[in-house]
Amino acid sequence: MDSIAVVIEGPRRLAVRSLPLAVSDPSEVLVDVEWSGISTGTERLFYTGEMPPFPGMGYPLVPGYETVGRVARADADSGLSVGDRVFVPGAACFGEVRGLFGGAASRLSVPADRLTRLDERLGERGVLLALAATAQHALAGGDVLPDLIVGHGVLGRLLARLAVAAGGDPVVWEKNPARADGARGYRVIAPEDDAHRAYRSIVDASGDSSLLDTLVARLGKGGEVVLAGFYTEKLAFTFPLAFMKEARLRIAAEFQPADLDAVLARLADGSLELDGLISHRVPFGEAADAYDRAFADPDCLKMVLDWRGSE
Repeated sequence: MDSIAVVIEGPRRLAVRSLPLAVSDPSEVLVDVEWSGISTGTERLFYTGEMPPFPGMGYPLVPGYETVGRVARADADSGLSVGDRVFVPGAACFGEVRGLFGGAASRLSVPADRLTRLDERLGERGVLLALAATAQHALAGGDVLPDLIVGHGVLGRLLARLAVAAGGDPVVWEKNPARADGARGYRVIAPEDDAHRAYRSIVDASGDSSLLDTLVARLGKGGEVVLAGFYTEKLAFTFPLAFMKEARLRIAAEFQPADLDAVLARLADGSLELDGLISHRVPFGEAADAYDRAFADPDCLKMVLDWRGSE
């Protein structure tokens, strides 16, 4: 059985080609993919070759951990039925071609416990669950809700929406005027227009390694900076200022099942919405151009590949 997949063959070398589907366990669920999202964080670094040493790193690789599809085959013990729409946070089913994260393909073989059944009404917006759960993970690890979020990309918007849903009142910094719109229940301002210097919790979603001193300077005493982006350069800060502030530093990494459950609960009760975040959609055959645009076009919030009709 074959699958059509996006394959990053090396830095800035991407192809869409057929790969044999390696099914290691016959009880795995077969999923026909409908949509997959392109991550402008980790996937961009793999694509450009800038990713620091990382477990599982190597080329060629199939990217993608933001995938939605329908169950095409499932055992009775899986708890799933043929036709169920599911979220897939990646797969490892391509043999010698690394599945990092393995979800950008037309067909996947995945253990049942990796899949999450979705409400039909979510449709393509289901690809945003990975980022929403990542945002929830960053918020859940803190003592207080963030009152400053840095970056108004998709992750920053989800952080802000979740903070508002939890009763917070965050401010979001955004340097690019083209990304300043789209706020829902919070304010977006340019950093230079913000005079406040006593934030309790600052969450950085920008991935900018040079910002740490700037953020520490904006903390109140005992405040916390949460690093929710992915950073390619060494992080450093000036100690005396951090010392006087008694600043705390926290790193938020991969989301956990509890984070995904919390996001699904918010979607179910209507306190979180995922609309207005997907800006671009293209057929899977245009993946090479789609990846370039997703990483280079500031107007592209979230690029989605449409795999329907790939078989």
